[in-house]
Amino acid sequence: MPTNSPTLEFKSGSFSVPILILFSDDLKAIGQQLQEKVDLAPEFFKNSPLIFDVQELNKLSRAIDIPALVDIIRQSGLLPTGIRGGTTQQNKEALALLIPVYSAHSSTLTSADTQAQKQKIIEPEPSVNASATIITRPVRSGQRLYASGDLIVLAQVSAGAEIMAEGNIHVYNTLRGRALAGVQGNVDARIFCSDLQAELISIAGNYKISEDMDMSDVVSKKSVQIYLQGHTLIIKDII
Repeated sequence: MPTNSPTLEFKSGSFSVPILILFSDDLKAIGQQLQEKVDLAPEFFKNSPLIFDVQELNKLSRAIDIPALVDIIRQSGLLPTGIRGGTTQQNKEALALLIPVYSAHSSTLTSADTQAQKQKIIEPEPSVNASATIITRPVRSGQRLYASGDLIVLAQVSAGAEIMAEGNIHVYNTLRGRALAGVQGNVDARIFCSDLQAELISIAGNYKISEDMDMSDVVSKKSVQIYLQGHTLIIKDII
């Protein structure tokens, strides 16, 4: 073998990790509500990485037992991979458990699937318009697409696929899988699609899984738009 052959290489990447923002220091209530969420989509959350954010608790001067919180998260089947917004003492306790510390202002995309971390991000087809990326082929299960502006998909997005954009997302076909718009915090981003059957939709970190969506006759099989109102995702048919 050549002696100058590289042993390893570091590369930047973009992965989807959910953030658990805590507003209560009641560990029993946290464990119960967390389990209820996981039970809604067990395969979706199974072995998912998770960053827990204690910034709101610290603003209210509510102390929380970090080792106990980590145990509760792990018991629910999630894998805590970071703490955000912690005090010096909380960060020290997290590091003792080999949990990395993130800045209170760090940005992480919202979605949940550890298997996605093992999948290659598919390079999108370049668009003539630099502000938008256009995809003409179907997005298949296991594929992940990322656009720095708007993302326009002219074919279906299959279950198990994930599409992300810093701007808006347009899917002129059936949207299954996961769609995350405004991933860098753009609360004005929207998602448009011809047929909403998604596993997860998200705008600026605010998300709903399929079990939480109102899939009434008003929305199903019709063109819809999804936007943020406060911290709530609104799904409306396009007239």
